[in-house]
Formats: sequence, C-alpha cells, structure tokens
Amino acid sequence: MVARAWGERVDAKKWRPETRAIAAKNDAGSSRTGRIEEMFVQNDAVSLCLLINRRAKTMRVIDFRAGPSHAKRVFVLKLAQREGIEKVYTLVERDEVSTWMKLGFSKEANIPGFYKRSDAFLLGTSADNAALAESDLRGSLDGSDDDDVLVDEPSPAHDRMEKTIVQAKKQVKALLDRPLPPAKLALVKEAEIHKTLEKALRSGRALTAFEPFGRDVERRYFQLTARSGFELVASTESQSCFGNAFLELLTAPSTEHERLATISSLRTICDKLLAEGVVSCFSLAPSDDLSLATAFVFNGFRRTGLLVDHMLVGGKRKDAIVWSRKLANPTET
Repeated sequence: MVARAWGERVDAKKWRPETRAIAAKNDAGSSRTGRIEEMFVQNDAVSLCLLINRRAKTMRVIDFRAGPSHAKRVFVLKLAQREGIEKVYTLVERDEVSTWMKLGFSKEANIPGFYKRSDAFLLGTSADNAALAESDLRGSLDGSDDDDVLVDEPSPAHDRMEKTIVQAKKQVKALLDRPLPPAKLALVKEAEIHKTLEKALRSGRALTAFEPFGRDVERRYFQLTARSGFELVASTESQSCFGNAFLELLTAPSTEHERLATISSLRTICDKLLAEGVVSCFSLAPSDDLSLATAFVFNGFRRTGLLVDHMLVGGKRKDAIVWSRKLANPTET
C-alpha cells in the first residue's frame, strides 16, 4: 500500500502463494521459498518500492523518482533500521550511479549485459550508516565516465576476495585435464525441492532460500544429478525483456567429487540458458568459498564486484562475489 508520511506504517502487499508476484508476508511457521515483502512508499519526498528479505536482512531499493535528496537517504535507512535490515542496496542503470553515490552508497558491482545492450550497477550501504551526519553524505565520485570499471579500494574484504580468485585460477589450471562427471538436469516444481531446501537451511549449508531478486520475474527450479549420488538444487530468475538470468545454487560443494560435479552442473545450466537465448548470466557466492569460485572461473564467469556483508550463510554474514558471464562469448564481459 502507500504511506503518505514517515510517521505512518508502510504496509506490505500480501500475495497469494500461487501467483507469480514476489511479495508475501513472512508468516510465523511458514517456510515457502521466495518469501519477500514488497513495500511501496510515496510522499512528497520519495517514491520507492522496497523489496525486504527478512531471512538475509537485506533490502533492495527501487526508485521511481530520480535525483539525490537527503530525505530519500534518511527515509530508506531509518526504515531499514526499523525493520531490522542490515544491508541496503539498489540496482540501477549507468546514469543513476552518481545519484546513489551522492547519497552515500558505494558502487560495489556491475552486471554486464543485464539490459541486453547495457550494464546494470549494484550500489550498497550498511543500514548502520543512517547515523551519519549530513556532511558525510556527499559521496565520492571519481570524475570518470567509465562506470564499467570498478576500482576496488584496498580493504580486508577485497583482499580476501582476491586471494580466493587467485587460488581458484590455479585450481582451474590443475583441473583442465581431468574428466568431469556428466551432470543431468531436470526441471522440477517448487514443491519438489521444498524438503531439500528446508534441510539445507537447518544444516546451515544453504546459500539462499531462493528469494526473488527482482519484480515481475519468472523463476524456475532445477535438480542436477551426477554419479555417486550427487544432487544439487539450482534456480534461475529471469526477465525475458532483458535477456538475463540470475542463477542461484542452493549449496556449495564440500568434497572433491561434489566440486567436480558442481563444475559440470554449472556448465550444464549455462548450456541450457544459452540454447534458450539468454544473453547474460550472473550469480552470487561467498567470497571465501574456494570451491564455488573454482566452479565459476572454470565455466567462464568473471568477478564483476563484491557485495559487502550481503549474504547470510549458516547464521553468519558473508561478502558476496558477483560472478557474471556473457553466455554467447564468455571472454567478452
């Protein structure tokens, strides 16, 4: 619904589970996949849609009114704090990057070919930054027009990511001559993966609960199998008008056989997406997970950013590497 002033409670739209809408109340005791609250906020200062992921404590901001304003930032971050959100982020086109940087958000990643012929950019901030003084909200534009290149400022988070990537590239070279177990892919219904998802969440192995990334999207679920009892649940979210796919793997490999089978499974998924005409594919993975990094590098994905404190895995916040690939030609990212 619509909030007319800050003092009014922002209502969340509640959709029936059978609809393809992304929003649903997180009712106590319920554990359906894809549970996101969608909040619409409109007043004299802002016009926003907020996608709240209570499991991961993240909130995506979709802005319907361009331009920087201190009121917009304060509103978003105060609401995030009130709702128990820890990470706030937005995805925008190139011409809106500077706006969000002026609002104190950091440019964390880009997704090549997200809009078919142009890239998307992810900017984020911690909800704790709501306490910043107005003098700290100027942002830090570098004056460059090349928003495709992210300049990683030295930090422990980026150092950890770079170590993971360097080691992954070494492992890929060592795996080039090794045979991969063939992976079979089957399209399954959401209800069929429910028990597997719940088990992964309880054990702390789940990388995701397959919550929606965007609005008005199509989500599909896949079961991938290989010899020796390997099974992996994956899901893709796509918007046909953009020609992209957000790929999620439920769990990371924990053994050498699982690592090889995951590499093979990822290749099988990418081949299917390419055959369907998907232009670009992107995924998120914990920055300290070497096995997953190896699987993505092996399959032609490139690191295009780092989302700080973005994932919640096993009850711990994790930095997320954004892995991107243009499927038709993975060398052109």
